[in-house]
Amino acid sequence: MSSNEPPIADSEAPGTDADPRRWWGLVVIALAQLMVVLDATIVNIALPSAQRELGMTDAHRQWVITAYSLAFGGLLLLGGRIADRIGRKRTFTLGLVGFAAASALGGAAHSQGTLYAARALQGVFAAVLAPSALSLLTTTFTDLRERGKAFGIYGAIAGGGAAIGLITGGLLTEYLDWRWCLYVNVPIALIAVLGAVWLLHDHRPPPADRPSLDLPGVLLGCGGLVAVVYACSEAEPHGWSSPLVLGLLCGGVVLLAVFARWQTRARSPLLPPRVIGDRNRGGALITMALAVVGMFGMFLFMTYYLQVVLGYSPLRTGLAFLPMTGAIVLASTQLSARLMTRLPPRLLMAPGALLAATGLFLLTFLTAEPAYPSHVLPSMILVGLGMGLIFMPVVNVATSGVAPRDSGVASATVNTAQQVGGSIGTALLNTIATSASAAYLAGHAGASSAVKAGVVHGFSVAIGWGAGIMLLAALVASVLVDARAPNQHAWRSPVRVGSAPKGRGQCRDAAPPRGRDQPRRARG
Repeated sequence: MSSNEPPIADSEAPGTDADPRRWWGLVVIALAQLMVVLDATIVNIALPSAQRELGMTDAHRQWVITAYSLAFGGLLLLGGRIADRIGRKRTFTLGLVGFAAASALGGAAHSQGTLYAARALQGVFAAVLAPSALSLLTTTFTDLRERGKAFGIYGAIAGGGAAIGLITGGLLTEYLDWRWCLYVNVPIALIAVLGAVWLLHDHRPPPADRPSLDLPGVLLGCGGLVAVVYACSEAEPHGWSSPLVLGLLCGGVVLLAVFARWQTRARSPLLPPRVIGDRNRGGALITMALAVVGMFGMFLFMTYYLQVVLGYSPLRTGLAFLPMTGAIVLASTQLSARLMTRLPPRLLMAPGALLAATGLFLLTFLTAEPAYPSHVLPSMILVGLGMGLIFMPVVNVATSGVAPRDSGVASATVNTAQQVGGSIGTALLNTIATSASAAYLAGHAGASSAVKAGVVHGFSVAIGWGAGIMLLAALVASVLVDARAPNQHAWRSPVRVGSAPKGRGQCRDAAPPRGRDQPRRARG
């Protein structure tokens, strides 16, 4: 689900100096992107099998998901700065090698702690790899039309990677072993590394142009996020009022507050306040962070519902998720992409969140009896359509009108909001689910069907909370995002972020609308 996209700059027509191997370079970059996108869904299908083999508790199983998304989202902004500092090709190659090594470590894990650490390392190297891949795509294709085609291919792979991951995860888990859902990254990364060394070109920037790294910001921001997520995961066994959980929550909030303060003082802040200070941009990022809470939770709970409760095989489970993926792609490319130039962004974002909330609400009526056609399938389609309506206007609002020097940061911030919101949401909803299940089982001790009924009850309660959070996303989009549709703007020359006059009804940092030759973002 990648949301990074570098700015589209004017360029000259392709000439004789264009690299004749640039399209093969695109294959290498696309392979790396596919590997990162695959990992977002392939492990979900394998998680029940991994939990059984490694003896994970229900309270801690979410770390397989959140360790990756938290590291990825928390370090993505730093990864972009590292690429600008030491060179994109070097960073790209380093990310591939590190990702492959972390995948091999996770595949060979014989304890849950090792698997959590490997997943976190995958997230770290994905954060290095993703911005480098996009930057290399921009520098490899200097012609505007060729770049548009390249981004179209790149976006299609990003969008289809989720579906490929679901099917691949099912096939590998069912016919080989869940460990191959991690091992599969090794040969992909090896091919990409060899191709990068041979086909990709990049120049290390001169010392004067190398950005400094905001390491204190990284420690404060990531430390705060990890503390909050860990507090959510420990709430089920210890209780929300326990000193450990309260201490972690308070410590995390303090660290995040200090991080916010530090960003206003740092010489080269990780997350410049001028980027997120705009009302529309901030509202779009909050909407994204809230909306993915329910989606991440639904992926986790429905995987267990289908495999553990209904007895689906891993492959059948992966196939069962395809309607949701198809609905996301359909709504993004055919509905949202066509309407976002005619309607204000909030008229897509808010209805999309309401549609997704309706789909989640239907899942609160699940029982332990088979209910895929009557409940799960309609819910997946509604959630997919709703999320598809949300993604593109959020990305457009969050990246429009920024100064050229902040365009990369603005794009990366969208993905950061998505990953961080998903990691906190997964930890929170998993804790709610396990607590509700435990309470149900305590009140129905001795009943023969109590175990499955308790599991489903926990899922229903947690998804109900997810539906409520999705409604909050709709409210935030309706209240905070007041930008007009692009064709309703009286477009002026681009202005610096934070310097435009404040006015309702338009993005305060408005920039000219995209031209026909500029690629739209595809969801990854």
